[in-house]
Amino acid sequence: MEKGKLYQGAAVRMLKALLSAYIITGFLLLFLAFLLYKFQLSEGKVNIGIIVIYALASFLGGFLEGKMMKTRKFLWGAAAGFFYFAILAFISLAVSRGFSGGSSHFVTTLILCMAGGTLGGMLS
Repeated sequence: MEKGKLYQGAAVRMLKALLSAYIITGFLLLFLAFLLYKFQLSEGKVNIGIIVIYALASFLGGFLEGKMMKTRKFLWGAAAGFFYFAILAFISLAVSRGFSGGSSHFVTTLILCMAGGTLGGMLS
C-alpha cells in the first residue's frame, strides 16, 4: 500500500513540475510573439528563441522536480525533461500531423529538453 502512495506522490510532483514548465513556456512564447511583432525578428532569431524557451522551461521543470523529490535529483530532472518533450511532441503531432523540422530537429529538441531537465535537477 505504501509503495502505491509513493508512486502516486511522485506522479503528482511530476505533474506540478510539468505544469509550471508549461506555464513558463506560455508566458515566454507570448513575450517572443510580442518581440516578433515589435521588432520584425527574422525566422532564424525566432527559431533560436523557441529553442532557448524550451531549454529554459525544461530546466525549470527539472529544477522543481529535483527540489520536490530530494533523492536522485538528476534522474528526476531528466525524466521531467523527457516528459516535457513527450507532451510537446504529442501536441505537435496532433496539431500538424507531423514534425515540421524533420528528424534532426526532433532529436535535437529531445536532447536539449533532457539536458535542461537534468541540469535543473542537478542544480536543485
